[in-house]
Amino acid sequence: MAKKKNNKDLELLLTLGDFTSKDNWDKFFTLRGSEEPFEWYVEWSNLRDPLLSQLSEIQTDTLQILVPGCGNSQISESLYDAGFRNVTNIDFSKVVVSDMLRRHIRSRPEMRWRVMDMTNMQFADGLFDVVLDKGGLDALMEPELGPKLGNQYLSEVKRVLKFGGKFVCLTLAESHVLGLLFSKFRFGWKMTLHAIPHNPSNIPSFQTFMAVVAKESSCLLHPIISSFDQSSLDCNGNQGHGVLKVLEAENKLRTEYSSDADIIYSFEDLQLGAKGDLKELIPGRRVRLTLGEQGMSCFSYKAVLLDAQKQSQQFVYHCGVFLVPKIRAHEWLFSSEEGQWLVVEMSKAARLIMVFLDAIHTDASMEEIQKDLSPHIRSLAPGKSDDRAQIPFMMANNGEKEQTVVKQVTSTTTGNIIVNDVIYENVDDHGGGHVPAEDFVLRCLIFERSLGLLQSEAVLARKEYSQNNLETERKKTSSSSKSRRNGNRRGNDSRSSPIDGSRNNLKVDHSYLASSYHCGIVSGFALIATKLEMAASAGKTVKTAVIGLGAGLLPMFIHGCMPFLDIEVVELDPIVLDLAKDYFGFVEDNQLKVHIADGIQFVREATADMTSSRLTSKNENDVISKESSSSPNTSGTNSLSQGKKSTGFEILIIDADSADLSSGLTCPPADFMEESFLLTVKESLSEGGLFIINLVSRSAAIREMVVSRMKVVFNHLFCLELVEDVNKVLFALHTELSVKQDCLFDSAVQLQKLLKFEHPERGLNIIETANKLKCLK
Repeated sequence: MAKKKNNKDLELLLTLGDFTSKDNWDKFFTLRGSEEPFEWYVEWSNLRDPLLSQLSEIQTDTLQILVPGCGNSQISESLYDAGFRNVTNIDFSKVVVSDMLRRHIRSRPEMRWRVMDMTNMQFADGLFDVVLDKGGLDALMEPELGPKLGNQYLSEVKRVLKFGGKFVCLTLAESHVLGLLFSKFRFGWKMTLHAIPHNPSNIPSFQTFMAVVAKESSCLLHPIISSFDQSSLDCNGNQGHGVLKVLEAENKLRTEYSSDADIIYSFEDLQLGAKGDLKELIPGRRVRLTLGEQGMSCFSYKAVLLDAQKQSQQFVYHCGVFLVPKIRAHEWLFSSEEGQWLVVEMSKAARLIMVFLDAIHTDASMEEIQKDLSPHIRSLAPGKSDDRAQIPFMMANNGEKEQTVVKQVTSTTTGNIIVNDVIYENVDDHGGGHVPAEDFVLRCLIFERSLGLLQSEAVLARKEYSQNNLETERKKTSSSSKSRRNGNRRGNDSRSSPIDGSRNNLKVDHSYLASSYHCGIVSGFALIATKLEMAASAGKTVKTAVIGLGAGLLPMFIHGCMPFLDIEVVELDPIVLDLAKDYFGFVEDNQLKVHIADGIQFVREATADMTSSRLTSKNENDVISKESSSSPNTSGTNSLSQGKKSTGFEILIIDADSADLSSGLTCPPADFMEESFLLTVKESLSEGGLFIINLVSRSAAIREMVVSRMKVVFNHLFCLELVEDVNKVLFALHTELSVKQDCLFDSAVQLQKLLKFEHPERGLNIIETANKLKCLK
C-alpha cells in the first residue's frame, strides 16, 4: 500500500474478505465514506511522471481514458486536472459511484461515472485510447478463485481498446497474475514493465509495477522490455526474484515462438490470434496445438490444424476431424507435414483438425472421445460461431468382421511382428458362390514399425474348393488391400484363431497373389519376356534375387508358376523366415533358397564375385586365343570360353521395408536408393537384366527424387502406379533389349504363356496389369 495503514484502514480491509463481492465493496465504501480517498498501491505524486510519459506517446488530440474499478481513488481527478478531460470511471459498487458523482459533478463536470461490472463492460468495441487499471486485475485473481474472472476482464480490456491504444496495469506482479497478463497480451501487443518509484521516507514491503501494453494491428510477437533489474527494486528479495523469473521464462518462450519453429500452441494462444483469425480460412495455414485444458475436458490431445492449400476447390465439409490412433502416429503420412497435407486433400475438408490419440485415450470409446472433443472443434471451426454445418469425425476403418492374433513375437532386428487371421464381411461373391463370405479369411504378416505399409497377405482357402475361387478372391483381396492400406489393427488379445476348428481344412494358396503390388512386380517380367522365353525353351535357369522375404508369398508364387527361375531370397531377420515357414507354408528347395544376410552387402559381394569371375574368364580367353593362333588345328575354343563366362542376376527385386519412417521412405530403406548402391546393382545385372523396386512413399518429392536417381544410373525406366495402393513399382534396364511402350501388349501375351497355372485364368490379373506399365525413360 502507498500509505501506512491505520487501525481503521485495517478494520475496513477485513470487512472485504472476498475482493470480488459487490456487497462487500458496498459495505467497505459505506463505512469509509466519500471524503477520504483510498489508494491501494501508489500515490499520484509517484505515478504522475511515468504515467503521463506513457500517455504522451499516444497520437491523438483527445484521449478517451477508462478507469475500471475506480473506487474512490484520487488518480482519476488528478488525470482530469492534468488536462485529460475524457475520463470514464466504472465500478460495480453503487455506493462509491454515487459518492464520487456527487463529489465531482460541479468541479469536474466532464468526467463520467457509471455503475458497471468490469468483467462485462457495456461499451462498444475499440472505444478507448487508454484503460488504466490500479489493482483491479490483482483483486480478480485471488488464487482460490482461479483465473476465470481475470480472463474475462482482460478479454474486455482488449475489446474496448483502440488499435494504438494502451492498457496500463498497476500490479504487485504475483506470478499467477503475470502468467495470465503475459499470455493474454502475447500476440499483437507490445509490453513494457516498469517499477514505480516510492518516496525515500516510505519504503513499502511490496513494490508496485506498471505494465504498459500497446495494441497493434498485426499479430507480431515482441519481447517484454523491463526498465529494472534485481538490484534496483525497492522490495523484498522474494518478490523481485519472482518477477524476474516469470519475465525471463516468458521472453524465452516468445523467442522460441518468434523463431518460427514448429512449436505447439495452446488453444488460448490461437484464440488470442497467434496464427491469425481462426474464423477465417487461410490457405496453407498449419498449426500444431494442444486441446483439452484442465477442468474443461476429460482428456488432453495433441492436434494439428490445417487449412487446405487450395481453397478454390469444391469441399464436401467446411471442417473435419481426423483421429490418428497411437500405433499409427509415427507414420510419415501423419507425422510429416507433407503427409498431413495429403490427408487434408483426401478428406475433402476446407479445414482439417488432425487429432492424435495417445495411451490416455486407450480405455475411452470413440463416442466418448468425440463428445469430449466436440466443444473444442466447434471453437476451431471456420465461419460464424452459430454455424451448424456438419463436422465429421473421420478415422481409418478397415471393414473387418473379426481379427485374431495367431502369433506375436518381438525381434531385436524388426521389432514387434504379428501374424493375424482376418475375416472380412460384406464382400460380394462374384465367383458364383464357390466361397461363402463368412469363410473369406486372410492371413497377414504385420511389422508394427510399418503399419501404414500394405504388407504380406495370403488367402486361406478350403482345400475342397481352393481351385475354383479366382474371381471371388480377386474382388475380396482388392477390397482387403484398400482396407489394410487405410486401416489399423484392432485390439484383440485372443491367441486362438476364429477358424481353429477347421484349421486342417485351410491352407495358404500360393498360386494366388493377394497383394496388388505383388501382381505389379510380376507383371514387369513382361519387359524381358523374350529373354525368359529363350531361357525356358533352352532348359536354362534364370538367376533371380529377392531382397526381403516377408511372408515368402512372392518367392513361392513365382517359383510355382515359373519353375525355370533359380531364386535366392535375402532376409535380414531369421525370425521372419521362421514365421514364413511356420504360418505361411514357405518351403525351400534346390531352386528356392534363403540367405540370412544384409541385402546391400549381399548384392555387393555378389557383384564382386561376378567381376572377379569375368576377369578370370577374360584372362582364360586371352590364353586360349594365343594358343589358337599358334595351333591352327585347335577347334571349339570359342564355345568353351563362352560356357565359362559368368553372368549376373537376370532379375533383382527389392521388396524390403524401412526401419526409419522419418525419412519419408516406407519402402525400401533409404540406403537402397543411394547412387553408389544403384551403380552396384547395375553392375550386378546380366546383359538385359531387370531391376525392380517396390517404392512406397507418401511424399511426391521423395518419389521424384528416387525416379531422378534411377534415371541417372539406368538407360531405361518403366513404372507402374497402383491406383488402389500407395505403392509405385519401378522397373529398370540398362541395355537396348528393353521392350518399347507400343509393344507391351505383345510382351504381356508372351509372359502369359510362360506362367504355369493349373487354372490359366489366374494369370489374367497379372497380364492386365502389365499393360499399364509406363515408360519414364
